[in-house]
Amino acid sequence: MTRADWSAAALIAVVALICMVPFALPRDRGPHCLDPSRLPYRGMVFVPGGEFEEGDTIYPEEGPVTQAHVKPFWMDAHEVTNADFAQFVAATGYVTTAERPLDPATHPGIAPDLLKPGAMVFFMPKEVHGMENISQWWRYVPGANWRRPAGPGSDIEGRENYPVVEVTHDDALAYARWKHRDLPTEAEWEWAARAGHKGAGDDHDQPKNANTWQGIFPVLNSGDDGFVGLAPAGCYAPNAYGLYDMFGNVWELTKDIFTPHPGDAPDPLLTTPNRGAAVNYTIKGGSFLCAPNYCMRYRSGAREPQEADLASSHLGFRTVLRDREL
Repeated sequence: MTRADWSAAALIAVVALICMVPFALPRDRGPHCLDPSRLPYRGMVFVPGGEFEEGDTIYPEEGPVTQAHVKPFWMDAHEVTNADFAQFVAATGYVTTAERPLDPATHPGIAPDLLKPGAMVFFMPKEVHGMENISQWWRYVPGANWRRPAGPGSDIEGRENYPVVEVTHDDALAYARWKHRDLPTEAEWEWAARAGHKGAGDDHDQPKNANTWQGIFPVLNSGDDGFVGLAPAGCYAPNAYGLYDMFGNVWELTKDIFTPHPGDAPDPLLTTPNRGAAVNYTIKGGSFLCAPNYCMRYRSGAREPQEADLASSHLGFRTVLRDREL
């Protein structure tokens, strides 16, 4: 998602609706949801190394499928939660990207309201006119951030075990480094999501065990999976490696700069210091907003770009620990 995707039309109704909740509360918090305190080894699970077919064939940017190799590593069993991130902020005083104004030099010509501290928030519309204009369901909301994911008037009280959202790549990396960890590479994330399946497309049945959109996006969500919006971490059975919510719930940031095809080397200009906001990072796994009729990306090989300094209400992350970081 880039700022170019939501131009002036995205600003019309922001102020009037900033206090609305962008995702309904779960129908059932349920005892089946994970108790993060019961996880072993600092909340991480071991992912063995292996070779696999990286990529997929559903959308053009997912291919061509190529052979990839990943070394063993440890990975967070679930997405980083609000409680986890709050500990980091309390210990360091860190201020997230969404809590800071944008530098107009990195976004020339952008509307002044979009320079204010804030983030993208999903609102379920009553009707839509075509699917090209995403401002019908996405709005940039000044004041939205990880503490107030729906904007002013919202908070995360009682949602400590929900994935932290409204964070950017820099925020996620800062948290990971505080924990002496890292963000997963795209290949590491995809291999972990495969959970031993080496062939592209082997996990296309995963929506049966994930928090996704049931119905017609973006106007009708039946919530048949138990949630009509964001769910707490670990409410669905883990995969064979013991990893929860690798598909659905929230998109997850990776360490890698987005390239046109998996396995490509990024443009050297994007890896230089002071690269600005032109960089997009790869996100994986889909979210609670992915539906069969839109964003069918609840698959290991699915991938999308996410603007480096743009936070949103369906985007989170998890960390990894490699041998050299132990």
